[in-house]
Amino acid sequence: MGTYANDAAFLHQHGIGFQELVSADGQSKVMVVPAWQGRVMTSSASGNEGDSYGWINYRFIAEGKVSPQIQPVGGEERFWLGPEGGPFSLYFKPGAEQVYANWAVPSVLDTEAFEVDAQTDACIRLSKSARLLNASGTTLDLGMQRAVTLMDREAAGRDLGVPVPEGVKLVGYRTDNRITNIGLRAWTRDTGLVSVWMLGCFNPTPSTTVFIPYNRYAEGPVVNDTYFGRIPSDRLVVDDGLVYFRIDGRFRSKLGLPAGRALDLCGSYDSGQGVLTVLRYRRPGEPCVYVNGQWGPQDNPFDGDVINAYNDGPLDDGSIMGPFYEIETSSPGAELAPGESLTHTQQVIHLQGSDEALAPIVRGVFGADLDVIKNRF
Repeated sequence: MGTYANDAAFLHQHGIGFQELVSADGQSKVMVVPAWQGRVMTSSASGNEGDSYGWINYRFIAEGKVSPQIQPVGGEERFWLGPEGGPFSLYFKPGAEQVYANWAVPSVLDTEAFEVDAQTDACIRLSKSARLLNASGTTLDLGMQRAVTLMDREAAGRDLGVPVPEGVKLVGYRTDNRITNIGLRAWTRDTGLVSVWMLGCFNPTPSTTVFIPYNRYAEGPVVNDTYFGRIPSDRLVVDDGLVYFRIDGRFRSKLGLPAGRALDLCGSYDSGQGVLTVLRYRRPGEPCVYVNGQWGPQDNPFDGDVINAYNDGPLDDGSIMGPFYEIETSSPGAELAPGESLTHTQQVIHLQGSDEALAPIVRGVFGADLDVIKNRF
């Protein structure tokens, strides 16, 4: 894990402009790149010399190439839209077989800049409009608005619901991500729905574990681990109300929690660096549907996962994009009449300190034992 200053210097060297949200004391910093759809590239809890929490793809950026499918630049929170696969995919053309050779990220989520509408020291607001075609041939006209707001220590503590000891370093931010139907026709299940899909890339280590609480009282599977094949038991454990996922960047695997099992919370802990990441998102109180992002034919396009986690690793040919790991959240599918909007809000909070200082936070937020998380794998 490098420093925030190193990442900032690297992006500046390669002509990547960014805006910074900075706390009054200069310790909490969040880096936002408007040219990359307003994504949060990284953040720090200790100013320029603090650890940089986001994963940045130095190799790809340094090459300066433009990929026809995706610009995998990294970043710890990026704005995408779902679904990725299935009959209403936004990443495959109508009639195309849903294999990697035919997959491409829509340019508005990949190569087109978002416009900066307003900015202060603690908040930046961006927007973009687009016309997209899904795999069923439906045209979707939508507006996108995104606001990134730096959370002060008091606000982060209120969101966590527990006091944060003075010795714990902290940086947190909230993003409000809104999509609006600006077309003339309603978005319906018959022609395909759109969701807000937030993905965050972070730095894996042999001492990192993703842990996700789940609804113990719902029916059906707790975890969907069929994305890239079943995950071995030495990497995935479901036990005592928590899903534990080993994160080392050495085994490509992905899991998801379906709507009935997912709560509004997930986290990761790197015991080597003493970094706890808490990600919370706002779930609607009423029943709703979630789009299914898996590629190919689907039995139910509206039975998708709400929370996902990904551990990068080598492909069959030995190549690897990262390594990195991802935590993802999705909004419900947006059944919107013309002029209506849906907003997906999430908070990302990084806390860095000793096990003794972080254990009460984990217990208060997750109802979990940090020592168990630390030693699960």
